[in-house]
Amino acid sequence: MGAFLDKPKMEKHNAQGQGNGLRYGLSSMQGWRVEMEDAHTAVIGLPNGLDGWSFFAVYDGHAGSQVAKYCCEHLLDHITSNQDFKGPDGPPSVESVKSGIRTGFLQIDEHMRVISEKKHGADRSGSTADHKPSNPLEKERIQNAGGSVMIQRVNGSLAVSRALGDFDYKCVHGKGPTEQLVSPEPEVYEIERSEEDDQFIILACDGIWDVMGNEELCDFVRSRLEVTDDLEKVCNEIVDTCLYKGSRDNMSVILICFLNAPKVSPEAVKREAELDKYLESRVEEIIKKQGEGVPDLVHVMRTLATESIPNLPPGGELASKRSVIEAVYNRLNPYRNDDTDSASTDDMW
Repeated sequence: MGAFLDKPKMEKHNAQGQGNGLRYGLSSMQGWRVEMEDAHTAVIGLPNGLDGWSFFAVYDGHAGSQVAKYCCEHLLDHITSNQDFKGPDGPPSVESVKSGIRTGFLQIDEHMRVISEKKHGADRSGSTADHKPSNPLEKERIQNAGGSVMIQRVNGSLAVSRALGDFDYKCVHGKGPTEQLVSPEPEVYEIERSEEDDQFIILACDGIWDVMGNEELCDFVRSRLEVTDDLEKVCNEIVDTCLYKGSRDNMSVILICFLNAPKVSPEAVKREAELDKYLESRVEEIIKKQGEGVPDLVHVMRTLATESIPNLPPGGELASKRSVIEAVYNRLNPYRNDDTDSASTDDMW
């Protein structure tokens, strides 16, 4: 199947932590891809007197995992150890942090290039810094470097115009590192925190955003935080839901909750239990109605998809309940054919 597996790899990597007035959970899954190219970093309390600081990042790798993995292990050090970040005296200012992030990105990119060249052959992998080639300023830089944007890709090939790595696109003589076809320069924003309004931050790769929009995912997360305070569980639900919504990419998500994040609600927990009980009874009814022979899981899901089911999680809808439905189905049909009923986004709807 080329870049895809016959079945998705659904094993997850999880972690969680808390401190500095926040809690976080994370989940990552290889999914349908033949290789896991995502990586992530989650650190609460930074070295060198920055105990009250935290750092979170998701690295969406492409054409291999090497750059994403290296950034996961070393980018934070490149940022916090350069002189632009440190500033003249005392703790870093907002401006020195922004400058230090930019310098750290440029430094690690050059460092990886040198390492790659010493290994007799440039590593072709990269990790996103998120910009699209169709953005007017990005397109202008690409064209100034002798490239083109076709089918919204750099030279008709690479879907991102800023990235760490991707050294095949950084070979234009006479141009600096930020003037190449692909630039390693990050776009850095400063956002002032609001104790009253801020609830959580979601960091995720395209495997998540390809199938869920910003509002959808925020609504889904809010609904999940009202039924559990286990952030790993919430992140696992995000990843599973995106798989069942049709994501074919690696999936990684970090959920960072502030003090004002939604709390578990007895009413929401009750609604969730009633929903699960309703779905269980409907699965039983659908199987019994079939009469001779047991319908496959795809048939069950398609039948439920035509119905108006109350209190489905916003943003996730029926896809977010696939694991519940599958568990009931498997209990009622212990002799199922696993090859037929494995997670298949192609046939599910």
